[in-house]
Amino acid sequence: MAYKPTIGLEIHAELKTNSKMFCSCKNDPDEKRPNYNICPVCTAQPGTLPVANEEAIKKVIKTGLALNCTVSEDSKFDRKNYFYPDLPKGYQISQYDKPLCVGGYLEVEGRKIRITRIHLEEDTGSLMHPEGADYSLVNLNRAGVPLMELVTEPDISSGKEAREFAQELQLILKYLGVSDADMEKGQMRVEVNISISKGAKLGTKVEIKNLNSFKVVEKAVDFEIKRQEEVLEAGDKVVQETRGWHDKKEITFSQREKEEAHDYRYFPEPDLPLMHFDKDYVKEIKLIMLELPEQKRERFKKEYGLDNASVEFFVVNKDLSEYFEKVISEFDAWLEAEGEEGKKRTYKLVANYLISDVQGLLEGKEFVETEFKITPENFAEFVKMIYKNEISSKVAKAVLLEMFNTGVDPSDIVDDNNWRQMSDDSELEKIIKDVVAKNPKAVEDYKAGKQNSLQFLVGQVMAATRGTASPEKVRSLLKKII
Repeated sequence: MAYKPTIGLEIHAELKTNSKMFCSCKNDPDEKRPNYNICPVCTAQPGTLPVANEEAIKKVIKTGLALNCTVSEDSKFDRKNYFYPDLPKGYQISQYDKPLCVGGYLEVEGRKIRITRIHLEEDTGSLMHPEGADYSLVNLNRAGVPLMELVTEPDISSGKEAREFAQELQLILKYLGVSDADMEKGQMRVEVNISISKGAKLGTKVEIKNLNSFKVVEKAVDFEIKRQEEVLEAGDKVVQETRGWHDKKEITFSQREKEEAHDYRYFPEPDLPLMHFDKDYVKEIKLIMLELPEQKRERFKKEYGLDNASVEFFVVNKDLSEYFEKVISEFDAWLEAEGEEGKKRTYKLVANYLISDVQGLLEGKEFVETEFKITPENFAEFVKMIYKNEISSKVAKAVLLEMFNTGVDPSDIVDDNNWRQMSDDSELEKIIKDVVAKNPKAVEDYKAGKQNSLQFLVGQVMAATRGTASPEKVRSLLKKII
């Protein structure tokens, strides 16, 4: 009987608010100056009092609604007591028995992963360890930043499923505008609880802390499953502990024994009032929620008839998907006249050029419309020229490059370079006859059955027409003339 993994996730996400959770200090993850965005409240000076950030609370409720959770009618903050050098107060304001959201689920590849709770707390500061020094430095810029924690039920069964859950959650957070969830910046951190067993009784739980990329989440889970299997097969016991991930060795390693929840000595935060959320308050938040990733998937398939890979690309690249729809809106009445087949072909052309060619020109950089020189109107005009066979696919690439660099109207680029596709068959036939006359060996080779020779002749004609002829028409006329 094979071992069955039982896996649950704890995911922290820093919320995208103007100010910190309990004070008016700026919430700026990009601030490089240490201890710059701090005040007496977030540095825990005596006599200071916290005031809860309502925007952060709304963002957690919004997330809960998106994940099918029940929003608690009554909620409160608690003190979670523990000592760490970058925790100024010696305790963290968090939530214990009355979180903001409970229950819910997120569907991943057709499976519902249940969500236990979503609660709100403040982040800690950060430590810097200068190389070779025998001391650490404390930076409190992050101390007090609103931090949302989501805890799943142990419904996950593999590293792949853990990665997919975290990826889909990140997308939802970005769509909702509640967090940038940039894992490289530490704005989203994943922790895994994992055990394996053969029977109904669960195995010993091990926690893997601070996984900072989706790839690492999958690798760490798969490694830990294998490690625990080897421990049990050797007749040993799995130790309950907290483990870390070693990037270079790609292994988990022991850090410390895990504290139980009661070790934190939770008690209600005396300086913050109880919170009550009536149905109208929650309804108002729900009304301002925008389209979520899964809703966009369904809509893009239905409205634009795109394949799954293209749909997923646009769902993941939200800004580019919005640009795609702006381009589509520029076709208006012309597109209606083309009928369903014309619409599908146009949508596919727009999608293909954005996904392959534009992405290639961006060279891995993120698409930012305000920095992108091609207006939706000009991109639509460019696609219309391809659709109408006014320019060849080879010319289209040159036109797009010029548009990308300059933002110039595609018609001006085509006309200035005399790149419009040839419509005069008699002129094209003259050029083909000239190419045939100059390449007798290639003609003979083609007649002898060498298909590559025809492609060579097509290339010669395309060069002679500077790419303004239709390759299909050239091939057809060549066969006829030869």
